[in-house]
Amino acid sequence: MSSNTAKTQQTPQTENPLGSTIILFVLMMALFLGSLYSLSFLTLGNPWPMVACLGLFAAAFWIPQTILGRSDSAGEI
Repeated sequence: MSSNTAKTQQTPQTENPLGSTIILFVLMMALFLGSLYSLSFLTLGNPWPMVACLGLFAAAFWIPQTILGRSDSAGEI
C-alpha cells in the first residue's frame, strides 16, 4: 500500500487584506504624483508649488513607513 502524503502549502499571512493594501497604495501614489504635478506650477517668483511638492512627497513616504507600516520591526523574525 502506498501512503498519500500530500504536502499542503500555507500562504503567508499579510498585515493588511488585499483590498485595503490596494487602496493605501493608490492613495500614496496619488500623493506622490500630486507632488510631481505641483512642480508644473513652479516659477522663480512663486515658491509655494515647491513647498507643496516637498510636503506631498514627504507625506507619500512618511505615512506608509511610520504610521501604517512596521518600520521598527527589523529585528523581528
